[in-house]
Parts: sequence; C-alpha cells; structure tokens
Amino acid sequence: MGPPAGDFDPSERPFVLVWEVTQACELACKHCRAEADPERHPDELTTAEGERLLDEARRFGEGQLVVLSGGDPLSRDDVLDLVAYGVDRGLQMTMTPSGTASLTADRIEALADAGLRRLALSIDGGSAAAHDEFRQEQGSFADTVAAARAARDAGLPLQINTTVCAETVDELPAIRDLVADLGAVLWSVFFLVPVGRGRVLDAVDPARAERVMEWLVSVSDAAPFGVKTTEAPHYRRVALQARRSPTGERAASNGGGDSSSRGPPDGVGRRTGITAGNGFAFVSHTGEVFPSGFLPRSAGNVREDSVVDLYRTAPLFEGLRDPDALAGKCGACEFRYVCGGSRSRAYAATGDPLGSDPLCAYVPEGYEGDLPSASVSD
Repeated sequence: MGPPAGDFDPSERPFVLVWEVTQACELACKHCRAEADPERHPDELTTAEGERLLDEARRFGEGQLVVLSGGDPLSRDDVLDLVAYGVDRGLQMTMTPSGTASLTADRIEALADAGLRRLALSIDGGSAAAHDEFRQEQGSFADTVAAARAARDAGLPLQINTTVCAETVDELPAIRDLVADLGAVLWSVFFLVPVGRGRVLDAVDPARAERVMEWLVSVSDAAPFGVKTTEAPHYRRVALQARRSPTGERAASNGGGDSSSRGPPDGVGRRTGITAGNGFAFVSHTGEVFPSGFLPRSAGNVREDSVVDLYRTAPLFEGLRDPDALAGKCGACEFRYVCGGSRSRAYAATGDPLGSDPLCAYVPEGYEGDLPSASVSD
C-alpha cells in the first residue's frame, strides 16, 4: 500500500508519513517508545492543526500514506473526523490503535466507514500469558484478537506488528501462526531500538538477529501474508544472500565489488529500503518532525514549517538519504544501497545517525575499521 513503485522518489516524498496524534494510552508496554501514560499532553496538535498537517501531507502527492499512531489514537475524540478528513484530501489513512477494550467492533466498523485503508495491531506473544506480560495489561491479548477478527468482519485489511527482543524472540513461530489464522495481509516485525521504555529491555544479539531474518525469508516465501521488517533494513541484505547465484557468489556484488566506490557495485540495486528520513518521516504529538519516532532528532515543527519542505530540504533528512555518507561498517558495506542499516539504532547507540548499526552481524569484505561520517546538521 502506498505510492506506486515507479513513481516513488524518496527525496521528494516519504513512502510512510507517521503522525503520532497523542501519547496517551491505557497500556504501559515494556518497549514503548513514547513512554505513554493515560493522560493526553496539553500541547498536542489541535484538530485544526492536524487538518492543516493533512493538507500539507497532500502536497507530497495523491495517495500519500499516512499512519495515525500513538500512544493510542483512539484516546482522541476527533480521530474519526481526522481519518475522514484525510480520506477526503486523497490520502491513504491507516491507524495503529492499542489493543484495549476501547477498540470495539463498532469503532472498527466506524473507522472502516470513514475510509480507513488498514488497521495495524500489535501482537508480541503467541499466547495470552506471553502477550499480556509484555504489554503489562491482563486481557490485552483477548482484546487484540477480538479487534483483529472485527477488522476482518468489517472488510478492513489487517497488519500485525511484532517486537523482536530477547523476551519475545522465542514467541515468533507461534505469532506467525496467529498472523495467518487472523487473515492479516502483512506481518511487520520490529527489531527493538533502545529508546523510551525499551531502554531497559535486552535486544537479541547480532548473530540471533541474523538467524531470525533468515527464518523470516523462509516465512515470506511460504506464508499467505507479506513480511516486512522495521528498523532492520539488513533483512533486504539477508534476503539477497539467501537467493545467491548458483555459482555461490554474493547476490549483492559481482564477486565482492569495491566497497569504497561512489555507487553500488554490479548486481546491487540502487533503491534502498525504507529507513529513517529516507522514505519515512514522523510527526510527534506536539508537531516536531523527526526522521523516525525512534530517531528523536528534530528538523523543525509543523507549527512553524511545512512538513513537505522539512522532509525535502532539511539537512538532517538530506544527509540520511546519502548512503555514501555512512560511517563504520555501514559506510564500507557493498549492501549500503539496499540496506543502509538502522539509522535510529545507530543514533541510539552512538549519538551519530550516520554511524554503524550495532545489530548487523555482516562484515564487509576488506573492512579494516571505522570510517568517519559526514556531519548531519539539524
């Protein structure tokens, strides 16, 4: 879902524009980036300001994909009107509500009637015990599964989001089965970035992450739903390597390639995955424009600046779209044009959004140590 591939230029428009409409939420999930609490922030964008943001989003082009996220978007009493407003402006409106008792079949039906294109729900355990422990709310699993089935009954395409960390990784096979049973069209697998409450969780180590991604490639080949990763663009590299040529050469390079060349070596596509600031933009509940909700470095605020202009011309965003500006292993890697590493995780680990992604186990051929990054200005 989103702009046709042939029309998509990540320097001109994001494939995904996320608006965190609120940080309010009834849950206290262990990984929560927003560190949500039950109360709404007094400085949230108002309805009128939100409508102006959606008007601006339309400037990206017809069919721009907008995700209303949180916290829990349903904590706002105007969220149904915001969906309808965006649809009227020609936007593809989607939502990531929390799995609580407030997500009733009637509300889901109303969202579908307003023109919502997809509902994304989070499932982080294959059983009620595992999911509810992670979400810190008894009954969340039952509420989420009921909402998923209500979305199916309403004809609303369903996406399931899952967090991968040390606590959840063994649950993945059971969650995969549940995703299929619920009739989801997409499984979005998020590899933990240590921000917000997630700082206290243990990530999987790089070797385990590599095995999980190899497994996800096999799931993608066999499952009735699509599979994508979030904050793990090296899944694209793993998929390429899994489909290496019969001669055993690396799928991404012509026998290795020159990792220092300006441009991808033979056999490597130029189009990267969606990464922070490169095909992706995030507007916070107070209007700050970030490359990602997991990379909380602001390029400006929609109350003073156009989100379109900030995405296209802010030095922070422009720098994140240049694979040759990357540092360390990511800068030396022949896969940087199809991967580029998680800029959010690099920022969380090093303070440098162009640094190496510490979750990646791959070592580029000939790599001998860190390379300095070009600076990324605000």
